[in-house]
Amino acid sequence: MNDSREQYTLANGRTSINALPKVSLHDHLDGGLRPATILELADSIGFEVPASDAVSLGEWFEDSADSGSLVDYLATFDVTVGVMQTEEGLSRVAREFVQDLAADGVVYGEVRWAPEQHVAKGLTLDQTVEAVQRGIEQGIDDARGEGKTLRVGQLVTAMRHADRGLEIAELAVRHRDRGVVGFDIAGAELGFPAGNHRAAFDYLAQNYFPVTVHAGEADGLDSIRGALFDGRALRLGHGVRLAEDIRIESSDDENTFVTIGCLAQWVKDREIPLELSPSSNLQTGAITAWGDELEDHPFDLLYQLGFTVTVNTDNRLMSNTSLSRELSLLSDAFGYDLEDFEVFQLNAANAAFLPLDERQDLADTIIAGFQSA
Repeated sequence: MNDSREQYTLANGRTSINALPKVSLHDHLDGGLRPATILELADSIGFEVPASDAVSLGEWFEDSADSGSLVDYLATFDVTVGVMQTEEGLSRVAREFVQDLAADGVVYGEVRWAPEQHVAKGLTLDQTVEAVQRGIEQGIDDARGEGKTLRVGQLVTAMRHADRGLEIAELAVRHRDRGVVGFDIAGAELGFPAGNHRAAFDYLAQNYFPVTVHAGEADGLDSIRGALFDGRALRLGHGVRLAEDIRIESSDDENTFVTIGCLAQWVKDREIPLELSPSSNLQTGAITAWGDELEDHPFDLLYQLGFTVTVNTDNRLMSNTSLSRELSLLSDAFGYDLEDFEVFQLNAANAAFLPLDERQDLADTIIAGFQSA
């Protein structure tokens, strides 16, 4: 089972990817649990899980998620969400989530999760947000005790197939000075456009609150249009299928000639960040149009054409991954080196839902860390 402490190096064998300062923008709380924690929490509340030991449980998550379907992939969350219905469970998961980020060299992270999925046992929405924030702060303190510094903000998420978008948007804004830095919608994408939550997005815009929207994963260009123009998204959650708006005309050993459609050109010109998650995109079938291997992922096409690409894990448990592992996989697939990694991290730092001066400080931290690598 992969964990945040597994070590990865660049091809030179000398540069530790884990030690590089990194920014994590697309990382789900209910997709980042430790298998051992799931077992302990499940035992404490009498919740049935599909395996009796941590190794087997971790393998079950990865195998079940590797389905080629976002709907099947999302079904694995019934287990993780099931053990996150108490304040104690939420705080513990959030604390360990942050510990694992710190162990992987993350200096800034945004953790997204859907409070409406954690009220089955009687918690209020506000209680869930407060419990997660306590865990985040405990995790940050733990990291500090080990000589590591990081910041972590919550991205409060509404489920796109439900009808609580405005209520969740109001929740997010209510906690904007208590740990919540942005808003998201997630869940089954196909058939549930961002426009269904227009009232929520109007409210967020009126309150100057930043938004990212899952789009271009299980649905195509129309979903991305909805995220941008109904959701007024500042970032695209995944956004990998934006490459459907790029037509390869011809290529040779040195050059590839393409035509970029109006939507893709809009995203590129405005430097709207793409929260790409390579392993997850492969598991859910998001890159089926281009192939079924990581080398087929349009990540490199988007990067070489100048799109603002960022690297993310999506769900560390389901993809058996870490941010360092994702970078290592991309390096193996496309030959990326330290300079490329620095571009990805600076893209993410500039896309963080932080005030401008704090984003600049974060970028300085990234640059300093790469210079000393």
